[in-house]
Amino acid sequence: MAKPRPVIDQKAIDRMLKQGRGRGTHEKYKPWLTVRDVPSLGKSSRDKGWKTGRPHHFLSILELLYYLILEWSQMVTDIREQYPLLPIDDTIAIAESLGVKHPTHPRTKRLVVMTTDFYISLQNEGDSFEHARTVKYAKDLDDRRTIEKLEIERRFWEARGIDWGIVTEHEIPMALAKNVDFLHDRRYPPSSLSAMDISPIAERLTSMVVELDRPLCELTTMSDKQLGLQGGTSLGIAYYLLATRQWHIDMNVPIDPDQRLIVLGTRLQSVQGEG
Repeated sequence: MAKPRPVIDQKAIDRMLKQGRGRGTHEKYKPWLTVRDVPSLGKSSRDKGWKTGRPHHFLSILELLYYLILEWSQMVTDIREQYPLLPIDDTIAIAESLGVKHPTHPRTKRLVVMTTDFYISLQNEGDSFEHARTVKYAKDLDDRRTIEKLEIERRFWEARGIDWGIVTEHEIPMALAKNVDFLHDRRYPPSSLSAMDISPIAERLTSMVVELDRPLCELTTMSDKQLGLQGGTSLGIAYYLLATRQWHIDMNVPIDPDQRLIVLGTRLQSVQGEG
């Protein structure tokens, strides 16, 4: 049986703020809620975020999938999940103006701090801005109470001039999300190989995948044998080249090593070490 969510009263709010919850950016940001707070729903990403350098906490699979899309976007510079709508007096006032109930703890009925699933920093053509996004399954939008809470959230961000929106499973390109998930822990090359080791492997692999009409796993096996490498080394380098965009492919096509990999462009670069 899952433990109940913690009671959020003013003392709890002050304590969580003192812990740094809901504050900071990039690796210093701490989500207001973590998977420990909502164990029945929580799903954490134990891999370090590409953009943040820290683990992320999600309360649904859909949140995880949307996060993966954000990771791949070159416009997104920071991702803060479970972002608190504070001060709580603001959401209380909005609820009163709408004539609806403010969210409360299911057991104690005390008011709780509302959160937005994602608070995102973006940059485009030199301009920096923020978006707030809530992730919901489309079927949940038929629920009246859900809509009431979303309206509180919408008005909170509107008052701050922040673009807010709802993302459902229909707005998430699933193949892209699954590809990013597949590549997520392959962004860095094997620590056993130096930059000098990786460079010739990357060059050979690039020539092979561009010129030969064969499955990726077959080409990487050939590379391992030709270069005297341990089995699987070249395949790991291939995934590293994809994760770092040194090989450009259509990410909306599922990556399948048993099929030919269609590389649309290449841009080999210096090896990135894990920071």
